Amino acid sequence: MSKFDVVVIGAGPAGYVAAIRAAQLGLKTACIEQWINKENKPVLGGTCLNVGCIPSKALLDSSEHYYQAQHDLSAHGIHIKECTLELDAMVKRKDGIVQKLTQGIEMLFKKNEVTWLKGHGRLISNKQVKIQSRHESHGPMIVEADHIIIATGSVPRPLPTIPIDRNMIVDSTGALEFREVPNRLGIVGGGVIGLEMGSVWSRLGSEVTILEAMEDFLFFVDEQISRESLRTFKKQGLDIKLGALVRSVEENKKDLTIEYEDKEGSHTLTVDRLVVAVGRKPNTEGLIADEVDLYMDESGYIHVDEYCSTSIPNIYAVGDVVRGPMLAHKGSEEGTMVAERIAGHKAQINYETIPWVVYTWPEIAWVGKTEKELKAAAKEYRVGVFPLKANGRALAMEEQTGLVKVISEVHTDEILGVHIFGPFASELITEGVFAMEYKASAEDIARIVHAHPTISEAIHEAALAVDDRALHM
Repeated sequence: MSKFDVVVIGAGPAGYVAAIRAAQLGLKTACIEQWINKENKPVLGGTCLNVGCIPSKALLDSSEHYYQAQHDLSAHGIHIKECTLELDAMVKRKDGIVQKLTQGIEMLFKKNEVTWLKGHGRLISNKQVKIQSRHESHGPMIVEADHIIIATGSVPRPLPTIPIDRNMIVDSTGALEFREVPNRLGIVGGGVIGLEMGSVWSRLGSEVTILEAMEDFLFFVDEQISRESLRTFKKQGLDIKLGALVRSVEENKKDLTIEYEDKEGSHTLTVDRLVVAVGRKPNTEGLIADEVDLYMDESGYIHVDEYCSTSIPNIYAVGDVVRGPMLAHKGSEEGTMVAERIAGHKAQINYETIPWVVYTWPEIAWVGKTEKELKAAAKEYRVGVFPLKANGRALAMEEQTGLVKVISEVHTDEILGVHIFGPFASELITEGVFAMEYKASAEDIARIVHAHPTISEAIHEAALAVDDRALHM
């Protein structure tokens, strides 16, 4: 039996980062990963790198270029007589990026002397993990560790009424693999994944209808930005139906008939393909042996404290299998924190300053509290808003849709939230994260010199607007 200081189960962003950091700190480390790619080869990177964050952003970027070439460049005096789509090349580019990054993790494992154990890891008694290889010729092996980190990520949440057939009805993974653009695409779920996949295929020519069960669009986003983004996405061609409850899906030879209900009654929708994107759930099924008394809730989440320690000493869980947002960067930071605490460091995470991003175009990004949350908590606050239509760089880019909102506490002026709807919001939000991490006030941002002309000036103006001092409105 092999013995390690640290064994990590899962090699997604939470797991592989934890393994690398543990090895950097001098701990003998192994990482277990069962992922098999399209070529039937074992790879690292988990969902995020293989069928999640990275490939979806690659397709989002490619589809945005195609859309701009067709619709937006004429405003710049650029006219393209014939713009054609080569979908196979677009998908091949996406797959190449995935391969480069997953191979990069393998090289980092070798550099840092992390042992990669290929197969499915199952936690058994006495801090041991049984690893079942996918190759039948290899029997299970057992490894032992002083510390075990569970980082098995998440999987698409199924809908019992809509079984995935991986042909006409797919999940988010299948939505990345279409080999032709559907004429009519239905998406069940109008959250982050549904909007991003809808954006990709709408830009490439699909007639996209999104069926969202909630009455409120992006209920977790600032309400002002939610309203603005809904108007924008509808103008872009996304048919977003709110309060739409899917009752049945009938699969025919060539298409699908969806029956759904909303406040106006029953409706039918015919589509060529259907994507089920109703969220994700922890990937903990079959992970824990019956004899292991690890506390989990009925939804499959592993209970942890603020330092990601589980109910069993020296066993930790990070990323999508624990409380908090299912975000790759949140999982990576948890993995780093746990590795450093195992090595005796005093690491921690401020969960109040984790940024969120929706990679539509324009992008949506935020950190901290929304107005709705602050009202519910009876917090006194002030708001500064600046529209991008008054920002010089946005106008020069023909990207004037959107706004920046800064929220601060009434008495101390400490920033409580920053919300952005606009180009490069995913990059700009880091200024808000920095400001909140260092307890900055809106006045602090207002006094910082921002380069001109830049989109970031909108953050400066929004901070000035908190005190009714915006200069360019």
